[in-house]
Amino acid sequence: MSQAKASEFRANDYVVYPAHGVGQIVSIEEQEIAGIKLELFVISFEKDKMTLRVPTSKAADVGMRSLSSPDVISQAMDILRGKAKIKKAMWSRRAQEYEQKINSGDLIAIAEVVRDLHRADDQREQSYSERQLYEAALERLTREVAAVSGSDEHKAQKTVGEVLLGRAA
Repeated sequence: MSQAKASEFRANDYVVYPAHGVGQIVSIEEQEIAGIKLELFVISFEKDKMTLRVPTSKAADVGMRSLSSPDVISQAMDILRGKAKIKKAMWSRRAQEYEQKINSGDLIAIAEVVRDLHRADDQREQSYSERQLYEAALERLTREVAAVSGSDEHKAQKTVGEVLLGRAA
């Protein structure tokens, strides 16, 4: 099954790798590792100056997926417009949950993190760790919005920012 799923990816496709966000498949190459021939996706994360090699047979297992549909993007924007849902749990526990959502690669979960950690100018200052998580989630969200819409990240960030500023306080 994962082999069939893997074949849906082609060179030059944009994909989402859960732990790193949006990357582009540069090529599909064969390498011999420890005497075993493996077919690998070579994924470039231009912004991070990083290249990742993922065995084609393991792509689905690690959660690699194609970009979200425009419907999912609009769902994510609707989530951003909603009211923040902040649990009363200890910060360390919430931070762990936010980290898991960011690294899940699920755009809806990432949008929830952005919504929950966003602070308007008139609200209290964020702690360093809150700001780090917020920026990581915002970056993942805007990169995928930019890739799906075919615009640059700056435009996508402006769009997301406008949605956040226009939401219910």
